[in-house]
Amino acid sequence: MTDQQDDRSKRVSLLQVAHSVLAALFGIQSERNRQRDFERGSGRTFVVAGLLGGVLFVLAIVLVVKLVLRAATS
Repeated sequence: MTDQQDDRSKRVSLLQVAHSVLAALFGIQSERNRQRDFERGSGRTFVVAGLLGGVLFVLAIVLVVKLVLRAATS
């Protein structure tokens, strides 16, 4: 098996999925990583990771707003 065929048979790791989702949230995904994700990734994995990333992002914003409001009122 060649290196290129070996690369295509590998699945996308959890860390790579997290990196891709984070990059997508900020709109900075590289073309190379996008191609890797489409060739070796599972759509279901990226949807679940994207939803989870979105929820975590919203929770982080809520936490920051609460901290700012608490600091402003004291």
